[in-house]
Amino acid sequence: MFFDLNIKGDSLGNNINLAIEASKYGWEHINFSYNQNEFKNALEIKKELSESLNDIIDFDYTLEIKSNNVNEIKKVTRKFRNKSLCISVVGGDLKVNRAVVENIQVDVLSRPYLRRFDSGLNHILAKEAVRNNVAIELCFKDVLRSYLAPRSKVISNFKDVYTLYRKFGFPLILSSRAESVFDIRTTHDFISFFTQTGLTDDEVKKSFLTAGNILEFNKNRDKMILTGVRRVDDEA
Repeated sequence: MFFDLNIKGDSLGNNINLAIEASKYGWEHINFSYNQNEFKNALEIKKELSESLNDIIDFDYTLEIKSNNVNEIKKVTRKFRNKSLCISVVGGDLKVNRAVVENIQVDVLSRPYLRRFDSGLNHILAKEAVRNNVAIELCFKDVLRSYLAPRSKVISNFKDVYTLYRKFGFPLILSSRAESVFDIRTTHDFISFFTQTGLTDDEVKKSFLTAGNILEFNKNRDKMILTGVRRVDDEA
């Protein structure tokens, strides 16, 4: 199943247009991402959005936290943990990158390389991401909307993440972060791009499975006693 957990959420009408276009291009599930200031209002249109997209494409929301304040990130995560199937934090700042991979309540560290000359990860952070099951997200839009030297640097950062991924095995997800229908690509083109930058077909497909696992895990998060141990209701 083809998952994209980071399509930029907007108004009801724009979301519908993006979802229809994504469905035409082979995507089976998308998440609209909203930051902490937008998320509450986005929940108010979710029912109507669901009715409009019924039988077209599966969707949900990602809370995308944007802040360089570690305490604010923790506060927002606690506030919305039970209201979102995916909580992502935009990285780039090293102290944010570290705080996120150390926080088991966060699902995704998005774009750790953002506005950096390196990938924003090292072996210490990679090990923490593994230990706390925090996925690292790479966004296609960062390449699509950059040119020349900046584009080359983003691709180089992707390759550095791939090296750490293969060595330590943290969860990896790939997304478009599309903001308009012009940013959406077919699933075939999406896979081709990431294989051209150094991932194998199996690694790209595994990223989709990882995205699906994040959503499935969080559907049952309230029943988790310990990681990997779930409470089962007695139906007898």
